[in-house]
Amino acid sequence: MFDKLDDISIRLEEILRQLAQPDVAADSARFQKLMKEQAELQPIADAYQEYKNNRQVIEDSISMLEGEKDDEMREMLKEELFDAKKQTEQLEDKLKLLLLPKDPNDHKNVIVEIRAGAGGDEAALFAAEVYRMYVKYAENRNWRTEMISVNENGIGGFKEVTFMINGTGAYSRMKYESGVHRVQRVPETESGGRIHTSTITVAIMPEAEEIDFHLDMKDCKFDVFRASGNGGQCVNTTDSAVRLTHIPTGIVISCQDEKSQLKNKDKALKVLRSRLYDMELEKQHDAEAEARRSQVGSGDRSEKIRTYNFPQGRVTDHRIKLTLHKLQEVLDGDLDDLIDSLIAADQSAKLSSLENTA
Repeated sequence: MFDKLDDISIRLEEILRQLAQPDVAADSARFQKLMKEQAELQPIADAYQEYKNNRQVIEDSISMLEGEKDDEMREMLKEELFDAKKQTEQLEDKLKLLLLPKDPNDHKNVIVEIRAGAGGDEAALFAAEVYRMYVKYAENRNWRTEMISVNENGIGGFKEVTFMINGTGAYSRMKYESGVHRVQRVPETESGGRIHTSTITVAIMPEAEEIDFHLDMKDCKFDVFRASGNGGQCVNTTDSAVRLTHIPTGIVISCQDEKSQLKNKDKALKVLRSRLYDMELEKQHDAEAEARRSQVGSGDRSEKIRTYNFPQGRVTDHRIKLTLHKLQEVLDGDLDDLIDSLIAADQSAKLSSLENTA
């Protein structure tokens, strides 16, 4: 670990030297690449320097204790030694986390697909609530949301909704939301007052750019049609809606949110490219199935990950066996307690996996 940390410190010094050179500053692409690398390495180098400083304090305190006769001074040195050892242990744990392999998609925007599952209208109503929950969560983090397509059921629910979340690190936090979400409550449509269980499926996909996945336009078929449902002026009077079919996979994507056919086409292509990229990631994950099972937030969409129990006002995440009695707050976008706990559990699982293979 320490050899790697030394290499990182040397590389960071090299980057800083290059950034100070006029020819590098004049090359925008190279400058941005170096700045990004510096931003990734700086927290590791800073923590390592703090670790080395504490190690030096430990050595100095031990050396001074050996020759110190004054009892009061010895107590001060012992206290300083104790604090330095404690901080060193904490920094060592922090460095192990900082050195964990990074998910290359963590910095990306995400495309979210929510589909009603078992439960009919009640599932569709809950799908709409989860959509609003994510929109509020995005607002809390100063991320921007953008609707791509929605299929409503006529009573305020969503049979299916696809939207994008634009924000730095969106995927790093949202990726833990993939899977089956279950709701237990008395439906508004239920006169007998019986508790029903319904499900929805959430899929979180990193936004794929051309560099991530090359999409052959020869494999794509576009159809245009007149948009239906609510829309602004002109939405329902022109053939602005787009249906995109990917012939090799049979994936069909419809987009009618924008008045412009060109914009709808662009959104549909974004979704298709991200879906195909996500399928490639799934294949890679399947090839590493054992490692994937040891991690939290595998993204398996058949996995029941969370239950929202309305009668008891609780939310339970089944992957980490965490229950919070703050259902309404969660539905209002307060997801950080859940997601922070999932990230911590995921990091812990990855650390254990690394230590077992070491």
